[in-house]
Amino acid sequence: MNRRIAVVGLLLTVLFSCTHKEEKHSENLKLTVSNPLQKDTLITREYVCQIHAYRHIELRALERGYLQNIYVDEGQSLQKGQQMFKILPNVYEADLKKNKAEAEIAEIEYKNTKLLADRNVVSANELALAKAKLNKANAEVTIAQTHLGFTNIKAPFDGIMDHLHAREGSLLEEGELLTTISDNSKMWVYFNVPEAEYLNYVLDKKGQKQSQVKLEMANGMVFNQDGIVETIEGEFNHETGNIEFRATFQNPDRILRHGETGNVLINIPYKNALIIPQKATFEILDKKYVFVIDQDNVVHQKQIEIAEELPHLYVIKDGLNGKDKILLEGLRKVKNGQKIEINYHDPSKVMASLELHAE
Repeated sequence: MNRRIAVVGLLLTVLFSCTHKEEKHSENLKLTVSNPLQKDTLITREYVCQIHAYRHIELRALERGYLQNIYVDEGQSLQKGQQMFKILPNVYEADLKKNKAEAEIAEIEYKNTKLLADRNVVSANELALAKAKLNKANAEVTIAQTHLGFTNIKAPFDGIMDHLHAREGSLLEEGELLTTISDNSKMWVYFNVPEAEYLNYVLDKKGQKQSQVKLEMANGMVFNQDGIVETIEGEFNHETGNIEFRATFQNPDRILRHGETGNVLINIPYKNALIIPQKATFEILDKKYVFVIDQDNVVHQKQIEIAEELPHLYVIKDGLNGKDKILLEGLRKVKNGQKIEINYHDPSKVMASLELHAE
């Protein structure tokens, strides 16, 4: 009996000893802490965009007739005034000859009437009537010349031709689409901006010059020309809550074409931004928190607001200052109000150890 009591006592002693060691180990928990990194930071925001040639028009037949000749090909670079299409001109040539003949008759009649008027044989009204007939005939000649000119379709500006919508021999109706032409010497790039970011942009840029932006092309490369935000649309889209911006990019090498897509990149500078690793934060009911260590090495849960999110990093809007010590690891091992031992790391070294960090 005494032997059993002794064994039980020994077991209790061992359990008490283990529990005491665990409590001591918990009290002496040593974890890594650091301060937020405070530095000037450049945040890049991306906006999906549509790229348009600043002049992009449809070229249509202005007269009815058969398409006699096509002098250009799809994708061809054109110069202003270069002949592109010819509509069979026979009808319009005949119309012009007819109107010229009628104008000659009207002119002869006018001259004869004038001679008679000078001799007071006819009245001044008859002379005015003859003059009006001549003017009308000359106007008909001008109209006929214009219609004939419409059978020769020329490039209205330097540009690139798109698809052919008609072939030689086709019967064209007035207004029928022949092709489209794009002047891509410079490009208009359209992108949508949310309301809050629009307000930040307008307030930041108030009284300043137009802001420069960059263009990331579909292959991931950044276009070699900077763009300038020139216009902002007049009203918001009530369905999306966005407003459209337009940036202009010079395109000297004609790399960009009408209808391309990409991303507009806008750099937003943050002066003395507070930056912390994302791994130092945790969420409760969609709100973000960190553990702040006070001067007695006691852990305190603190809510923070995020200004910007970067790969592996957060830029802090509110809730921290540069002198706060924050817990970097072991967030699940500690509780609010717990005392720990700290292993302090310099914030610049902490950021350098991350896979990606702020520029």
